[in-house]
Amino acid sequence: MNVLVPIVLATVALSVAYHRYGRFVSQKLGVDPERTTPAIELEDGRDYVPTRCGIVFAHHYASIAGAGPILGPTMALVFGVVPAFLWTVLGGIFIGAVHDFASLFVSMRERGRSIAETVRGVLGPVGFFVFILFLLVMLVMVTSAFLAASAKALTSAIPLSFFGLDTSQTLLPVTRDDPTVARVGGIASTSVILLTLFAPVLGYLLYRRNLDTRAAYVIAGATVIASVVIGLELPVRLEPKTWMVVLAVYSFIAAGLPVWVLLQPRDFANVLLLYGGMGLLFLASLGAGLRGVKFQAPMADMATGTATLGAIWPVLFITIACGAISGFHALVSGGTSCKQLKSEADAQRVGFGGMLLESMLAVMVLVAVGAGLSHAKYLTVVYPGAPGASGNPILAFALGVGALLESGLLIPKALGTVVGVLMVEGFVVTTLDTAIRLNRYVFEEFWTAIVGRKVPVLGAAWFNSGLSVALMLLMAWGNAFNALWPVFATANQLLAALTLIAVSAWLTRARKPYWYVVWPAFFMIATTTASLLLLLKKHFAAPNYTLAATDFVLLLLSAVLTGLAVKTFLRPRPADDTVVGVAA
Repeated sequence: MNVLVPIVLATVALSVAYHRYGRFVSQKLGVDPERTTPAIELEDGRDYVPTRCGIVFAHHYASIAGAGPILGPTMALVFGVVPAFLWTVLGGIFIGAVHDFASLFVSMRERGRSIAETVRGVLGPVGFFVFILFLLVMLVMVTSAFLAASAKALTSAIPLSFFGLDTSQTLLPVTRDDPTVARVGGIASTSVILLTLFAPVLGYLLYRRNLDTRAAYVIAGATVIASVVIGLELPVRLEPKTWMVVLAVYSFIAAGLPVWVLLQPRDFANVLLLYGGMGLLFLASLGAGLRGVKFQAPMADMATGTATLGAIWPVLFITIACGAISGFHALVSGGTSCKQLKSEADAQRVGFGGMLLESMLAVMVLVAVGAGLSHAKYLTVVYPGAPGASGNPILAFALGVGALLESGLLIPKALGTVVGVLMVEGFVVTTLDTAIRLNRYVFEEFWTAIVGRKVPVLGAAWFNSGLSVALMLLMAWGNAFNALWPVFATANQLLAALTLIAVSAWLTRARKPYWYVVWPAFFMIATTTASLLLLLKKHFAAPNYTLAATDFVLLLLSAVLTGLAVKTFLRPRPADDTVVGVAA
């Protein structure tokens, strides 16, 4: 198959879906552009900050995209191009985008409250407490998986022979002890450090000096380019576990600062890396397609996929954890984005549009890896057969990007591979600091639910941020990325299913249509339950009792929440039954 086929099909399908199905969902939800949003009503200069839609979109997209739509499709390609493509596009339109849009809208109508608070309103205090416990487990899995991925990305080393280069090359920095290996992760490390240090300056210009958005993009873009150029000359070299500690400290600091100081401006600058990388991938796909480049990956390979990962259902639908649907998006929507939008009309662009753009990214990842690597090299890098060997989907993606940019835009493969690593590293770190901040919020809700009131120490940002960071570091320290991903992905998809159930119950009590939310919820509950049962069997057999215990807890909590939801749907409601914030 020519690489143009999936690009054209996805572009048309996602564009039509945004304008047609997105408008349909907006009408069913009852979006009101004239309604005062929480960002304006509750403005406090720290969490509730009325913000231009373009800036909110940049923060939201950088937070939700992360490495998920890159790593998931790369790993799922073992089943072949067509199955991964169909789930990414159709799942993104009819499940993922609906989930993101509806959860953002509900959080805005609930005055910026999180999805957990929405659960309290529709499933009662027991449902709220169980959901909080589920969120805590899930967020620990999210942060630990992305911390492990960050350490892998920022220390990536690639043999020069992969690029057709020898030791006489001067383009890429090499390791001190082996001049035949390029330390591309060091380039990314320098870029991460410089963009983080610059973020407060950009935040000051945007929010204290009211810098024009276009001028801010120019400054941010120049900073991104400069950080990469400096990285080529002065790469930072740290060991993986050293990076884990450094990122843990950074996340602790970032989680307690006002969003305009670090979180928003860093996302604003960092998203340019993703925009730029996506733009290059799109153009390279067009160029390669016009030159007749075809996929090297098989269109479908059920035998290899099943032998490597398991049955296509539920495994494929879990492995692509972000390109089609992601529960983490609801946490971003209810944690930060809903507190920044100045108009309900912007919710479709940020929620529905952001998810569809992520699906497009996932499709381009499939093209890059499927066309850029031979199937044999793909399997060697991502699923090495040696006992105990850890696969490296980050490396596979970076190599695929390098090959596609070379064939489509004639960019040297070495530089193209650096682009691939930069796309991964920037957004792993961005998702990491956002997730720790969200974990802080959830812990604050958890202590209040237990004690019944706010306690100074338990409600302190530094205490909850520190607890979140400690749990993340503990889980990531003893488990490799490949072991964490299936559990994280399943928990992530399960959160999406539970969010859809909560939103359905909210819409029911608000007297709004909900069928377009309920059926995706049923499908995802069945899929994630099947996955957890398979993982539980696997982790007991391995054995890995930490992950097995996590699987069991997730199964138990989801069963309780699903039972409460079913009971809520079946319970007769009085005529005046309403939900806070939507009675009108």
